[in-house]
Amino acid sequence: MESHYPFTLPPLPFAYDALLPELDEKTMHFHHDKHFATYVDKLNELLAKYPAYQDWPLEKLVQDWPELPEDIRQGVRNNAGGVYNHDLYFKTLHSTPVTAPGAALQGAIDRDFGDLQELKRAMKEAALGQFGSGWAWLASDDQGRLSVRKTPNQDTPLPLTPLLACDVWEHAYYLPYQNRRADYFEAWWRLVDWPTISQAYEKAAGSRPHYPNP
Repeated sequence: MESHYPFTLPPLPFAYDALLPELDEKTMHFHHDKHFATYVDKLNELLAKYPAYQDWPLEKLVQDWPELPEDIRQGVRNNAGGVYNHDLYFKTLHSTPVTAPGAALQGAIDRDFGDLQELKRAMKEAALGQFGSGWAWLASDDQGRLSVRKTPNQDTPLPLTPLLACDVWEHAYYLPYQNRRADYFEAWWRLVDWPTISQAYEKAAGSRPHYPNP
């Protein structure tokens, strides 16, 4: 995805039917081609008349929206978040068979949650506990410590580094699962692309400053 305006919709990183039977082709078309695309289009529309902010990277728009002019402030908050969140969501899904975290990420999971099952439990609790629309996240701080967060609407856990995002807006799952968010979570968990998330964690860990031992 472009680092700044004008943003364009990235292609779905897999075939529309690649996630069957967990997520169906129709859901992928609606979620990616309609909902994600609308966030991209609306964000560009909001920024079109404000060249002073068109060089802001997406993460800056997501985090520093309070600095924007009042008439676009909330719109940019919502739509930049929608672009950021959906980009990560689709990038961290992969068709079965189920994958596993890499060594560095698995070690962090074991340290901060106990094991992968406890991380799943915490993620599921966040996903089911988010009232209304929102997200459940696995995020890393600047020391590589992991935590599970939940956010409403299209908010993000930035400035933490988001690694994994479960979309619990109804458009993400309502066609195949109706109101059964727990069933959707179980299906989504089977699709998590742990190699991609492991690489993101290792990249984030590698970018942390290294200080000499005292």
